[in-house]
Amino acid sequence: MPRYAMKIEYDGAPFSGWQRQKDVPSVQGAIEAALAKLEPRAHTIAAAGRTDAGVHGLAQVAHCDMEKTWDPFRLSEALNFHLKPHPVAIVACAPVSDDWHARFSAMERRYLFRLVCRRAPLVLEAGKVWQIGHVLDGAAMQAGADRLLGRHDFTTFRSSICQADSPLRTLDELRVETVARTDGAQEFHFHVRARSFLHNQVRSFVGTLERVGAGAWSPDDVTAALEACDRGACGPVCPPQGLYLAGVGYPDDPFS
Repeated sequence: MPRYAMKIEYDGAPFSGWQRQKDVPSVQGAIEAALAKLEPRAHTIAAAGRTDAGVHGLAQVAHCDMEKTWDPFRLSEALNFHLKPHPVAIVACAPVSDDWHARFSAMERRYLFRLVCRRAPLVLEAGKVWQIGHVLDGAAMQAGADRLLGRHDFTTFRSSICQADSPLRTLDELRVETVARTDGAQEFHFHVRARSFLHNQVRSFVGTLERVGAGAWSPDDVTAALEACDRGACGPVCPPQGLYLAGVGYPDDPFS
């Protein structure tokens, strides 16, 4: 069966996450239903990562197996037609080998988290960022972020229901970028990169670093929390709406 990689963009707000679930909307379920319109049968697709409810996708990657050979452009166009009115789009499609796997062939995942500091309600960006009402110190947050780089036991920064076999992970990048805005508000982008992540790891990082930026924690407190290997030592876990799966890296980019 010909296999195709798909690069997918979606608004996570109306979904209960990526993974197909019974009686609730999911991104996976929407795409599999669209595939069934093209080839009527049960479809199961695999993704590079399972995003939680409310988390968005800028460049999620999944693969599907089809019965017939499709032109990649026509396949993406047909899927986008049948995905309406869901806020999901196939932005690229490419044929891949039978042993290529969206999850297991991936070498890294990249996440973006958007945080805006503004008192007035956000109208146009509602549901797309985490909004807080106080200012933050970006340099302090970067100093705290630097304490998390490298290979560590990240028990403190993973959900209590995380199903990963080990809390050991290598964090390759945690960069805090200050973004200019026309409304005078502060906006910070947290760029996070690793081969794999634990459940709620990125949101735990950002929630903790927000406390550093607010002056409630110091960078040394981040180190102490990491070394505690205790979920109770983590700062608040931030909400999902500011989080985006921004990209997936492969040894050979199927979309290049």
